[in-house]
Amino acid sequence: MADKIELTINGQSVKADKGMTILETALRKGIYIPHLCHHHDLDPVGACRLCLVEIAGKWTKIAISCKTEVQDGMVVRTETPEINEMRQVTLELLIADHDTDCLACEQNTKCALQRVADHVGVNKERLQRLKSREVKAPIDDSNPFFNFDPNRCVLCGICVRTCDELQNVQAIDFANRGLGTKIAGFGDKPRIESNCESCGECIVRCPVGALTEKDYMKPTHQVKTVCSFCGCGCGLILGVRDNRLVSARGDVSSPANKGRLCVKGRFGYKFVNHPDRLTSPLIKRNGEFVKAEWDEALDLVADTFSKNKGEKFAAISSAKTTNEDNYVLQKFARAVMGTNNIDHCARL
Repeated sequence: MADKIELTINGQSVKADKGMTILETALRKGIYIPHLCHHHDLDPVGACRLCLVEIAGKWTKIAISCKTEVQDGMVVRTETPEINEMRQVTLELLIADHDTDCLACEQNTKCALQRVADHVGVNKERLQRLKSREVKAPIDDSNPFFNFDPNRCVLCGICVRTCDELQNVQAIDFANRGLGTKIAGFGDKPRIESNCESCGECIVRCPVGALTEKDYMKPTHQVKTVCSFCGCGCGLILGVRDNRLVSARGDVSSPANKGRLCVKGRFGYKFVNHPDRLTSPLIKRNGEFVKAEWDEALDLVADTFSKNKGEKFAAISSAKTTNEDNYVLQKFARAVMGTNNIDHCARL
């Protein structure tokens, strides 16, 4: 095909689509190139300098693979003594400033920095020389849904780019310079005082444990469903543990949201586990609500409705139900109850 490009990576012949980068091509082929700042949803920036490769032939040079497009006949080497040494220096500088209490980190075993360190290797003696006096930066826990730990941040910028490119909110950016560089909101104020919408898109893309959901529990299994908060129909994957909902993430296969969620979809599931949630119908007797069987409750509703047909009756449908249920309710109001008094919460 005209749009296919053939190149060689580590001696393997690889085909790529026109416009793909070396990093994208390698990862699709199953060839790992260390990286931290790359994310397939975002434009490449080449900030972490870990994805260096050597390009031989007429293109001979050391290049950043996440920003270099493939060319026909290109010969790429992802591992050379020179590249490995540069990667190790970059990695050790990152780790020297990083909180290494991995067992207490939510991203343990899923951390991109752990994977890079495992691949590149860490020289403990060299790392010890780089370690400065440890001064813990305060954790920003002002947001009700997530924490930001600057001690685990690697300044990859993925959260900043997510907020800018995907959400168009620009709630955070790089602040200060040199060793004092950090991710912060306007005026370096707590995150809750920024214009952050708490969508959580930065959390799911953070490659380390700098951004973590509060009270997170790892689920034992997951269930696909559709978000019930509005009529958009976003796909959800809910995490379940001990018959309780413990997490929610967007379903990337859903055409409605393609894996993205708002604050309600990502963090609004905890009401399901609330101890005050009704588990059976209630009927008011002598001024107090008492538990009832479903048949008894439905018979009471049907009897009351039949006595209040016409203009005495009104119905309000909900964005939390399906389009089909809303259709049935308006049909019920008009055809059964004989009234046009039907409205919807989204219009109000």
